[in-house]
Amino acid sequence: MPKTRIPPLPYGHQSIDEQDIAAVEKVLRDDWITQGPRIPAFEAAVADRVGARHGVAVSSGTAALHSACLAADLKEGTEAIVPALTFGATAAAVRLTGAEVRFADIDDETLGLSAQTVDPLLTQETRALLPVDFAGQPCDWDDLNAIGAKPGILSIADAAHALGASYKEQSVGSLADMTCFSFHPVKAITTAEGGMTVTGSDSLADRLRKVRNHGINRDALSFSLPDQNSEDVGPWYYEIQDIGLNYRISDVHCALGLSQLDKLDMFVNRRSVLADRYTAAFSGSELIRTPQIKSDRSSAWHLYVIRLNLEAMVWSRLQVFEALRDRGLGVQVHYMPLHLHPYYRDRYGHQRGDFPVAEAYYDAAITLPLFPAMTEGDVDDVVDIVSDVMKLARR
Repeated sequence: MPKTRIPPLPYGHQSIDEQDIAAVEKVLRDDWITQGPRIPAFEAAVADRVGARHGVAVSSGTAALHSACLAADLKEGTEAIVPALTFGATAAAVRLTGAEVRFADIDDETLGLSAQTVDPLLTQETRALLPVDFAGQPCDWDDLNAIGAKPGILSIADAAHALGASYKEQSVGSLADMTCFSFHPVKAITTAEGGMTVTGSDSLADRLRKVRNHGINRDALSFSLPDQNSEDVGPWYYEIQDIGLNYRISDVHCALGLSQLDKLDMFVNRRSVLADRYTAAFSGSELIRTPQIKSDRSSAWHLYVIRLNLEAMVWSRLQVFEALRDRGLGVQVHYMPLHLHPYYRDRYGHQRGDFPVAEAYYDAAITLPLFPAMTEGDVDDVVDIVSDVMKLARR
C-alpha cells in the first residue's frame, strides 16, 4: 500500500510554545495592549538583529511594502521594477501609490531579480527596485545595489521570506535602502499578523512612521500652521502634512514577536537541517531539480521548492500535485508569475513568453512541507511519498 499521511502535513505552520503564550498573556494583563512599550522594543530588537538603524513595525508584510513605497515617494508618473515571480503584494504595493509596475525576469538559480533583465528596464521614471529574496535566498545584491546607486532610485527589498538569511556575511535587512519583513504564521517568526520595514535612513524612518499613523506629525519644530508659541499649539496639537494610513500594530502582536525573535536562529537552523535532508534524498533524481544556494550567502529556507523534469515524465505537474495531495502532503505552488494574472496582463498587455525564466519555473514548481516543528518521521514521510509518486510519474 502506498504511504499516506493522516492527518495531512501542511506546507507551513507556526511554532508557538509556552514562552510565547506567557508573553502575550502578560500584555493582556497590563495597561497597554496597543501603542505601548512592546512596539518600540520589538522594532529595536529586529533592527539590531539585522544590522539596521531603524525598525518600523506595521500590521502586515503588505503594509510594510506599501509604506515603503509611499516613503520612497512612488506616485503617479513614476515606475518601480518588480520581479515577475513574487506574491501579489509586491506589485500591489507599487500600484496602490499610483506608480506603474515594470516586471523583470528572474535568475534561474536564485529565482530573484536578474541585473541583466533589470538594466534595460530603467527609464527616467524609475524610482525604485523591489527585489524579492525568494524562498529565503538573497538576491545578487551587489549587482542590484550598483543599479540602485543611480540617482533617484531606491531599493526596497521584499524580504518576507528571508529574515535570518545573509549575503556575503551581511544580514538581510542591511542590504537595501529599505527592507520589508513579514511575520505571518508560516514565516521565520510570527506575530500572528504583522510586518516591519527596517532602514538605515533617519528621513525614511520618519516617513514610514508617519505613513503608519495617519500621516500624523507631532514634531513641533516642523509644524507649518500656527506660530509655535501660539496658544493653539498645546499638548494636544498635531498636524497632518501628508496623507497616511492606519497600519499600526499592537503590543500583543509585538510581545509575541519579541518572544519569537529569541528563537529565530533555532528556527532557521532547523529549516536548514530539513532542507539538507530533502536535498540529499532528491538530488540524485532525474525527475527532480532541487534548490541550490550560492556559496556566498545563506538562506532562511522559508520554502523548499522542487522543479519537475516534465520531459522525463508521463504525468503533468497537476497530476503530480494532486497525487501528493491525495497522499496527505499539503504541497503548494509559489507562485503564478504576476504578469499572467488578469489585472497585470490586461493593464500592461503581457502574455506567455514575456518572462520565460519565471514561466519555466512556475510550470515545473511544487513546494514541499517545511517548518521547524516537523519531525524526522515527517521528513521520512515526505521523502517516501514523493519518491513513490515519482516512480508512477516516470516516462
